[in-house]
Amino acid sequence: MIYGMGPTELILILIPLLVYVIPWVLFVVLLVLAIRWFLRQERADKSPETVAVRRSLGEVLRAHRERCKMTQELVAEKIGVSRQAVSKWEQGKAEPSTTNLVKLARLYGVDPTDLLREVEG
Repeated sequence: MIYGMGPTELILILIPLLVYVIPWVLFVVLLVLAIRWFLRQERADKSPETVAVRRSLGEVLRAHRERCKMTQELVAEKIGVSRQAVSKWEQGKAEPSTTNLVKLARLYGVDPTDLLREVEG
């Protein structure tokens, strides 16, 4: 006997506790865990500087070509492809091979990894 209650009275008190209170406690615990998980997630930076930097590969290639004040014909001649190939790369209709991408990066004076970092993931 606890506090003058027998086993039957204890069971009558514990059953509502188990049925009504424990699910709410579990719900609150899960809610807190979900909020912590959400807050720890790495979200994409929406600042104007970051949005301006994230572009397609074609846009990155075109920007570097224009920065170097080169024409598509000159770029094509320097890396040994047709002007149409350079045009397709910049329009996003095709992608350069790895070899040509490295040649483009060297021609534009940038590291190939830096060139690819500018591309939106």
